[in-house]
Amino acid sequence: MLTMCGGIHIPVLLGEVLEGLSPQRGSRILDCTVGGGGHARGLLERAVPGGVLIGIDYDARALELADAALRGVEGARYHLFQGPFSRMKDFLLYAGVSEVDIVFFDLGVSSIQLDDPARGFSFRYDSFLDMRMDQSRGITAEELVNSLSEEELAWIFYRYGEERFARRIAREIVRQRGIKPIETTGDLVKIVESVVGRRRGRIHPATRIFQALRIVVNDELQELEKGLQCAKQILAPGGRIGVISFHSLEDRIVKHTFRRWEGEGTFELLMKKPIGPTPEEVSANPRSRSAKLRIARKKG
Repeated sequence: MLTMCGGIHIPVLLGEVLEGLSPQRGSRILDCTVGGGGHARGLLERAVPGGVLIGIDYDARALELADAALRGVEGARYHLFQGPFSRMKDFLLYAGVSEVDIVFFDLGVSSIQLDDPARGFSFRYDSFLDMRMDQSRGITAEELVNSLSEEELAWIFYRYGEERFARRIAREIVRQRGIKPIETTGDLVKIVESVVGRRRGRIHPATRIFQALRIVVNDELQELEKGLQCAKQILAPGGRIGVISFHSLEDRIVKHTFRRWEGEGTFELLMKKPIGPTPEEVSANPRSRSAKLRIARKKG
């Protein structure tokens, strides 16, 4: 996740990523979620001269920002592609690269997306319920909440949002859309608040509902599983893979996948527990507070 402070992009856990992935001169790097280019620039700066970076992102605007960031690296060689990271093999082929030394994933939604009211990712703005990473295709969150059955919505909220009031919220959504279609983030927030109240603890009551819808709209967990399997295949012997996750569903997939690889004898875990942000980073960048970094190295 890339956050912004005063217009400046702040990559989460940058120091820890650079130390753990240890890019060297000539390294071939695949950044599967290049975002605004914060991590990519840090990695590429250590790989020049001779290194190359392939960056992937669903978001066309993110790729524009990444291009601007990477152009500032002297001697930089890089290729940027729009699409899902499960297509990484295709993108490597287009870039003329057969395998890489580093694969990096920074999961979740970036501030580029959260802070754009038109994207519908955040309930801080009353905007159209979109939530697509790639706005050129796919079903929107608005279409989901107005078409799925109560049972389907409840399952999504419970499975992907771990929301204990999932059924009550789903029931109220179905009731309200019978009166008027649910079209905006504000419409959805009002429904959630009418069921569970305005705030529960540190997080807004709509947080888990928005997370669940975003995951389904973008097929995020299935995409992550596919991406990890592809990464395993294109990583060179001795290469490293690092993943930053922001919620338990993502982290669970990464943890179990890395442990399975370790059990197969093909990878070694470079840390038994994930690395989180320091108190200083959380203070400077509150959105980093739930970040977890895991790194594994391919044997051979």
